[in-house]
Amino acid sequence: MSLIAADHVCVRFGSDEVLHDISLRVDPGEIVTILGPNGSGKSTLLRALLGIVPVAEGRILREAGLRVGYVPQKLTIDRTMPITVRRFLSLPTRVSDAAAAEALARVGMAGQGGEQMTTLSGGQQQRVLLARALLGKPQLLMLDEPTSGLDQPGEAAFYRLIEEVRTQTGAAVLMVSHDLHVVMAASDRVICLNGHICCEGTPRVVSTAPEYRALFGLGTQGALALYRHEHDHDHKDGHPHHHHHDHDHA
Repeated sequence: MSLIAADHVCVRFGSDEVLHDISLRVDPGEIVTILGPNGSGKSTLLRALLGIVPVAEGRILREAGLRVGYVPQKLTIDRTMPITVRRFLSLPTRVSDAAAAEALARVGMAGQGGEQMTTLSGGQQQRVLLARALLGKPQLLMLDEPTSGLDQPGEAAFYRLIEEVRTQTGAAVLMVSHDLHVVMAASDRVICLNGHICCEGTPRVVSTAPEYRALFGLGTQGALALYRHEHDHDHKDGHPHHHHHDHDHA
């Protein structure tokens, strides 16, 4: 049984059909990335899956009692209102010091509970948002363009962190990305969205799909760069991978 699935879902705002005939699923422990240009309905799809946006046709199926951790696109904090990392983690649900400390350690921010949220870098704020999402021990993490404000090294570091979290906790990950040219190679599936599902497959398959190239094929000679770890260089099969620009030219 999938953790969550969309079954022939349509979403309309007035007479405008934003999402047409969407069917997808996320199974336990897998990483699924949804890629699409602005206005393609990515955030709407995430919100439909979360039950915030009503569907006009089709249905959303969730495993009973599914625990979802949601990481929003970015944090909006009132700059004039001081709040520490530790206090932020207790919004809206109070958590113990031990649980807060464990979550911060998991995202590489051990001992930083006393810092002010407003003084953190964008990457650190995203890590705190991720820590907060992990406090509920989610079976599924849903991330809405979590790296939109980060530079490329920051994005790479955050992707690496997501992979580690998946490995350590077994949580499935559904991530929406605006970055059409770099995708986490650890994604089990990539879904290209533009109001409907244009193509779907492993990162390598999607990167060479004509639909992907037609939609997003600018910038990188039409190929999708797969974000890889440095340790992929010494691959088991003896074929070294090029870090970060592992282009598959069809």
